[in-house]
Amino acid sequence: MERSRTGSLRVRWIHSSAERSQNSTGSRVYETNMRLLRQRASHRYRVVLLVGLALACLVMASLMLIGTGPSKPVEWQHVSAEHKQKVHEYVHKVLEGECRPRGSRQKLLALLPASSQATQPFLWREKVFPDNLFQYPPPFGFRGLEGKVEDLLDQLPAESEPEESAGKCRRCVVVGNGGVLKGLELGPLINRFDTIIRLNSGPLGKFVADVGNRTSFRMSYPEGTPIHWGDTDPHTLFVAVVYKSVDLSWISAMVNKLAVPLWDWLFFWQKVPKEIPLDPQRFRLLNPLVIKETALDLLKYPLPRPLLWGWDQNVPTLGVSALNLASLLCDEVSLAGFGYNLPHQNVPLHYYDHQSIGVMQKQTMHNVDTETQFLQNLVKEHTITDLTGGIHCSFCSS
Repeated sequence: MERSRTGSLRVRWIHSSAERSQNSTGSRVYETNMRLLRQRASHRYRVVLLVGLALACLVMASLMLIGTGPSKPVEWQHVSAEHKQKVHEYVHKVLEGECRPRGSRQKLLALLPASSQATQPFLWREKVFPDNLFQYPPPFGFRGLEGKVEDLLDQLPAESEPEESAGKCRRCVVVGNGGVLKGLELGPLINRFDTIIRLNSGPLGKFVADVGNRTSFRMSYPEGTPIHWGDTDPHTLFVAVVYKSVDLSWISAMVNKLAVPLWDWLFFWQKVPKEIPLDPQRFRLLNPLVIKETALDLLKYPLPRPLLWGWDQNVPTLGVSALNLASLLCDEVSLAGFGYNLPHQNVPLHYYDHQSIGVMQKQTMHNVDTETQFLQNLVKEHTITDLTGGIHCSFCSS
């Protein structure tokens, strides 16, 4: 009996030892597997992060091509007194002529689908969104950004009341940044227009004699906005244009006087302002359907499609989009400072610097030739007027 109990105890001890050994081995295997899983997860995270950073760098490298200019600056050409007089006489004629109510928009509508009758220039909180607002990603829509758009609009004012002069026939001038403005001294005449739309960072200051000092709307996207704000007109409104999803974050930061999130800085292709010194009441969010109309319906560009690299050159310049916006805000639309004379490489691109106009041949987003032909047709058909003759000169002798 004693031997039997001893044998039984020995058997139980052996089984217990085996179980402990199995448990210990299983624990080591479990820990090894978990360590491998953690290592793989960490590796996947690093790969995803590196791929994301690489894509961000590729995007920025592509976008930077837009702003690449020649190393050799060009000199300004003297504007003759005779040409300046002709320009002034023509602008006087436009300002003093009979204003046609909804003249420009009615002619544009002949080129647009019936749905464009209801296009609103800006988006407002507490207003129903258009059905096709989320059909495409920026800049043609806000697909996948419903929540961000709603959050931003909650920070902006409700739809403003009509102006006291709403019944008046209004004239808009879209002031481009073209070098054709330099030396024409059109500032006082530009100031006489009812609504003045300025683009991107086009400065005033020492250029007031040529471009005026009144600003109704400053229309821009983050990279184009002035680093140092120069508009002193107390009635200036900032029209925010969204070309990519992070632009919404930047607009929100500007409205709330906050810093832009660090991650978002990776997606800006050049330095953007850290602040815009305007009250939230003076911000407006451009309806991206204005850009979609401009691109797909007016310029007849192909439908947006996802690409791994570059663009289809189906994004309109801000100037042509501003023309479409102006047709929604005013009765008659004029342009000043427009025109790219690409064959003449010694012509300055802007009225405020010495960049060559050849820079526009290096950009990859815009089809300048198509836009020029489109604008020329609008001027010839008297849909709009070209005050400075850079697109089509109605007052030139030849």
